Amino acid sequence: MSFDIVLRHATGENSIAIDHHSDASLVAITGPSGCGKTTALNCVAGLITPQFAQISVNGRTLIDSERNVSLPAESRRCGYIFQDARLFPHLRVSANLAYGMRMRGAAHTDVDHAAVIDVLGIGGLADRWPATLSGGEIRRVAIARALMSGPEFLLLDEPLSSLDKARGEEVLGMIERIHSQLSVPMLYVSHDPAEVARLTQTIIKLG
Repeated sequence: MSFDIVLRHATGENSIAIDHHSDASLVAITGPSGCGKTTALNCVAGLITPQFAQISVNGRTLIDSERNVSLPAESRRCGYIFQDARLFPHLRVSANLAYGMRMRGAAHTDVDHAAVIDVLGIGGLADRWPATLSGGEIRRVAIARALMSGPEFLLLDEPLSSLDKARGEEVLGMIERIHSQLSVPMLYVSHDPAEVARLTQTIIKLG
């Protein structure tokens, strides 16, 4: 697995400059609030068109400004876990997960749905509504929904934000198990140095 990211993008008072090339399967993007961490993820995901970028994952080009190549977001084969989880409130957990399965394209990787549910410990949540879930449960379901689409890699934007220490520890342990047991590469955004150090030594620092 490899992440090759060259990115230049200015937003307001902030300017993002990344030159990263590594074979690490878990890369953290860290820095103070407002430095552009989420914007960088959005550029990788195809939600923002950067001013200049050459980004490839495992040798597959997502965007190359010099060659005028830019895959649409739905073709980038990434699963995105947003800060606010974004579960559909009108759908039970099982239907939220089914939505992830429907988003799986023919080119996406195979995924063991039972293994995802087991690793994330959400087997007993299928009939629950999102409004009845705890913060930790919401994050676990959001991660599971992203995995159900069979992504080649995950983008995680501050997945422990707004969680208390116990729930944060719970979700962080889940992320470690996903990485080790399901072998899913990740770009992981956090402002917490201790959190990042626990997960990886491969770090992109912004700000």
